[in-house]
Amino acid sequence: MPPSKPAQKSLQHRTISSAVAEELRRRIVNGEFGSGFQLRQDALAGEFGVSRIPVREALMQLEAEGLVKIHPHRGAIVSELSTEEIDELFDLRSLLEPRLLKASAPRLTEADYSRLNGILQEYSSELRAMHISRWGELNTEFHMVLYQHARQPRSLAVVANLLQESDRHTRLQLSLTHGMERAAAEHAEILRLCAEGKIGAACALLKTHIEGAGKSLRSYLEEHQGAKAKK
Repeated sequence: MPPSKPAQKSLQHRTISSAVAEELRRRIVNGEFGSGFQLRQDALAGEFGVSRIPVREALMQLEAEGLVKIHPHRGAIVSELSTEEIDELFDLRSLLEPRLLKASAPRLTEADYSRLNGILQEYSSELRAMHISRWGELNTEFHMVLYQHARQPRSLAVVANLLQESDRHTRLQLSLTHGMERAAAEHAEILRLCAEGKIGAACALLKTHIEGAGKSLRSYLEEHQGAKAKK
């Protein structure tokens, strides 16, 4: 049975919106569209020769990736991409989170492991579905469940704030550097090491995991922004 016309139309819109998103992503990352630049749907639709619908879908995709912020009255604004901010956020996380894991891991229960495995399964499902907006949320939930028994409320509050602030960077890192599979594998390995009582190894891998995410995103931005500067 041939596909229906509505399905074909929907597929066409997704294809067009993906192409628009790819071009806008390129311009944002390499600095053609700087921080605070307003992305006007009408102007973009006219430039690309498409309707506003795929442009709107493309902007929503870029918001899920953390590259733009859609405001009710101002429209889509390019987010700031600061390597200094990336360094600070991921450096702080790499210092605090292994300490929390070391304190919390011995107290994780069977119910905790069941919940953590459930998060990893959902994460894998969302990766396959390319639901980028969920990646950061699930990453934060996974980390916070790991640390919940640390009995260090101040440090835990700081880390919760850092995870929230780095959510956009996490989604950027996963989507732009294709780090999804690596992140999923490292999460699973950290969980396995904790379950086997190898807490020191789990903490070491966690530190490497956080540092690696920050470095890969910074390198990506420097490479693409550097390429723009040479032109």
